[in-house]
Amino acid sequence: MDKAGRIKELVALLNEANKAYYNGDNIIMTDFEFDRLYDELVSLESETGVVLDGSPTQNVGYGVVDSLQKVPHGTKMLSLDKTKEVERLQSFLGDMQAVLSLKLDGLTVVARYEDGELVQAVTRGNGEVGEDITHNALVFNNLPKKIEYKERLMVRGEAVISFTEFERINSEMDEDTQYKNPRNLTSGTVRQLDSRICAKRKVDFFALAIITGGEFSLKSESLGWLAQQGFAVVEHSIVDENSVEDMVMEFKNKAVNGNYATDGLVLTFDDIEYSDGLGATSKFPRDSIAFKWADETAETVLREIEWSVSRTGLINPIAIFEPVDIEGTTVERASLHNVSIVEELELGVGDRITVYKANMIIPQVAENLTRSGMTTPPEICPVCGAQTEMQVVGAVKTLYCMNIGCAAQVVRGITHYVSRDALNIEGLSIQTVERFVEVGFLKDFTDIYQLETFENEIKAMHGFGEKSYNALIKAIEKSKTVKLANFIYGLGINHVGLAGAKLLCEHMEDDFTRIKLAEKDELLGIAGFGEAIAESIVQYFSGEGAVAAEKALSYLAIVKQERAMGGKFEGKTFVITGDTAMFKNRAEMAEYITQNGGKVTSSVSTKTDYLVNNDTTSNSSKNKKAKELGVEIIGEAALVSDKFGV
Repeated sequence: MDKAGRIKELVALLNEANKAYYNGDNIIMTDFEFDRLYDELVSLESETGVVLDGSPTQNVGYGVVDSLQKVPHGTKMLSLDKTKEVERLQSFLGDMQAVLSLKLDGLTVVARYEDGELVQAVTRGNGEVGEDITHNALVFNNLPKKIEYKERLMVRGEAVISFTEFERINSEMDEDTQYKNPRNLTSGTVRQLDSRICAKRKVDFFALAIITGGEFSLKSESLGWLAQQGFAVVEHSIVDENSVEDMVMEFKNKAVNGNYATDGLVLTFDDIEYSDGLGATSKFPRDSIAFKWADETAETVLREIEWSVSRTGLINPIAIFEPVDIEGTTVERASLHNVSIVEELELGVGDRITVYKANMIIPQVAENLTRSGMTTPPEICPVCGAQTEMQVVGAVKTLYCMNIGCAAQVVRGITHYVSRDALNIEGLSIQTVERFVEVGFLKDFTDIYQLETFENEIKAMHGFGEKSYNALIKAIEKSKTVKLANFIYGLGINHVGLAGAKLLCEHMEDDFTRIKLAEKDELLGIAGFGEAIAESIVQYFSGEGAVAAEKALSYLAIVKQERAMGGKFEGKTFVITGDTAMFKNRAEMAEYITQNGGKVTSSVSTKTDYLVNNDTTSNSSKNKKAKELGVEIIGEAALVSDKFGV
């Protein structure tokens, strides 16, 4: 391939990886591989002078989605030039002093205050246009809503979610839907349309700099003033060319043990007037530079690839290698995320690989030095021996076990059934479920209601006793009063999340018999339900799932789902079509509408008030029908606006 062709290929690859990174989709390449390809692109562009439109070397930030209101930045928000060499920082400093601060790995946000009140918050977006996320900023964990300063103030900062909160949130999610890292979780949370989701997750805001407001000669002085106004300020220190090396090491040690993901440091001249006089290139300001952690890698030998089966049958590849010490801890395993990563790295048992910690925290395979390519995804499930199936979505290959009776799926299925958003039975951790399945107390989730049969055996088990047993039985009894939607969600039907379960029960008026007997065509009539959801529900209730569900229901008292009254959509009927951007799917959007008093139907008619479609100019059949009938077509931004209907 010639150099121009390679540039084109690299631009496409890196842009696809960027989309996954910023929007929280499946990971399609490791961070290490991304950096390697990015550096190759920079080198080729410099050598040939060819820079394509859309090159990630020229773009700042990420694309702006249609569903959030677009807000242009008064001054373009540039990215930073970067280095991994301390000597470059020393050369950059010369005889000047600068502020050295942690480079937090989250989502950049600009908060604007008028007359002492927070009035707007906007993401960096593509550097020129951001997204209005004010509704979520108002529920950030630590962002001041009011400050003493009464003039206009615009503060640039980083929205982040701590490792502690990241682990808590993931622990409450299905294994298949867990976020890959805190950065993806933050991005997905801050750009949610429903602020209630953001409020449940502790998003922190750390101030980085003042864009507008106050009069200061030094940036360090402005950061101190922001702290006095009530802002949490990014950790920083004043350095010169003699002290910067020691301070870099000090920050690195702090980052290793810190509670927030960082991808390096930022060095910016302290003197504001001097900085302003330096100007900027088309992409980088000349007064600042980013220092990227030089990943500490270790060479080791791949011992095996473990294929771990999840609740839904997804089989995740995990690299197991000879233990190595990295960043002060011993590491011997790392997630490979999906089959595509295994193939990209051409992995095989016995290969010599290098491993590192992304953000100095999360173990990752960096490179495969020998690339034997000897790994073949298993054709049978490593737990139950059933046939596996490869599924391809976009550029990502994933492997599944199709046997719903698989022991691994049984354990995770029961664990899902007792989770918070399902039956919410405390005391049945995955470890306890594994033990109960192993000794035969549990064969499926219906056996939970027969655990009293094994009272003496459970009390005699290590870690149990009278108190623990009684607490477990009490939690089981409490769980027997439940909403049908939580029960349906707990069944673990493929593609049916809590939002979809609520819509299903809403449509079927909490009638389990109607749900059980529903045909595919009727299910497709529920707004937000596509082929996959409809087929999963029909398949589940046409098999053993129906028997297990009815058996479990015999122990339960179903509480009717509350219907929203008096919301902003009261009396309005909606139809949803097209792709969603900030809602996870159309089912989640439909739930948002019903929670606010509206009704969602599947087809446009004279009774329809609004068609929701982010592509308002498309020539889809529903758009055409809406235009014929005079039905207003709106996007997600209008739907969630506080001014809806005004």
